[in-house]
Amino acid sequence: QVHLVESGGGLVQAGGSLRVSCAASGSFLSINRMGWYRQAPGKQRDLVATIDSGGSTNYADSVKGRFTISRDNAKNTVYLQMNSLKPEDTAVYYCNVNRIRTPWGYQEYDYWGQGTQVTVSS
Repeated sequence: QVHLVESGGGLVQAGGSLRVSCAASGSFLSINRMGWYRQAPGKQRDLVATIDSGGSTNYADSVKGRFTISRDNAKNTVYLQMNSLKPEDTAVYYCNVNRIRTPWGYQEYDYWGQGTQVTVSS
């Protein structure tokens, strides 16, 4: 019931910035929590940041102070502004939605985007 489309990844030099976006569409009234995860080659998928419908945020320690998550509820879109990028930030970044409100109540299920590659060169 939720389709996620990410955009904005790319190649950047260390110390640079990128912004990735994720637009959600589908059969829901609203989205409770949206977030970003990342997966580097050979590693597990890890949380980067989440934001709930009220604007409360949560960040992985490794990105605190450098990344900022935000959302536009009217557009069902979540953004991740990444500053002071490091080579270790290189990964595929995935958008996640895991709680939505439908006409029949709340649904908890992990929806994922297709991922967008972020590569930081040293």
